[in-house]
Amino acid sequence: MRVNRILLSSALVVVALVVQVSVLSRLHLPGAVPDLLLLTVLGLAMVYGHVGGALVGFGAGLLADLAPPADHAAGRYALVLCVIGYLAGLIKPENGRLKSATGPMVVVVAAAIGSTLLYAGVGALVGDTAARHVGLVSLLFTAALYDLLLAPFVVPGIMALARRAENDPLAEAGSAGKKATDISSGWISSGTGLRIGGQRGGLGSLKTKARTRTTRVGRIKGVKRL
Repeated sequence: MRVNRILLSSALVVVALVVQVSVLSRLHLPGAVPDLLLLTVLGLAMVYGHVGGALVGFGAGLLADLAPPADHAAGRYALVLCVIGYLAGLIKPENGRLKSATGPMVVVVAAAIGSTLLYAGVGALVGDTAARHVGLVSLLFTAALYDLLLAPFVVPGIMALARRAENDPLAEAGSAGKKATDISSGWISSGTGLRIGGQRGGLGSLKTKARTRTTRVGRIKGVKRL
């Protein structure tokens, strides 16, 4: 990943995790907790693509696994967000801009439900039976509802920041300078060629004039000898 991608992704993930742990998790809403970290990964993945989305998702999930008050095995949420980031990156538009809001909303709902099911499934594999004591249907419904309500305020802004960070002004200035150098060298070479051609043409004309003059002189001398 590029340096600007790493810096922007790290800053957004840290801010999202702090807000989620310190604010959203303390609202004590019924059912699930709004997953701001998941929305951040989705927004970045839909700009960076499947590889960048998987890397961002793994890093964000691992940070969430290690941040207190973590009560599950480390790497569990990292695996979930890595898979979600990879799948979300597959729908990245070619020009980086989405034509409508329907697609992202469907992605948010699918990611909320898929991440909850995947998290519960990985927990069942490692022996975590906490999901059995929680109503899974209500948990899925509230997770999708909260994330869907929060997504319009988070995902578009994150995508705009990611697209803006992709337009590196230093790279554009370097390419513009290189283009100007190529143009100037082209002008110099073309100008030199014209000058050289002019000099060659001038030398040729001088030689022709000298030959004509010599011929004329020879003819005059011959006439005088006769």
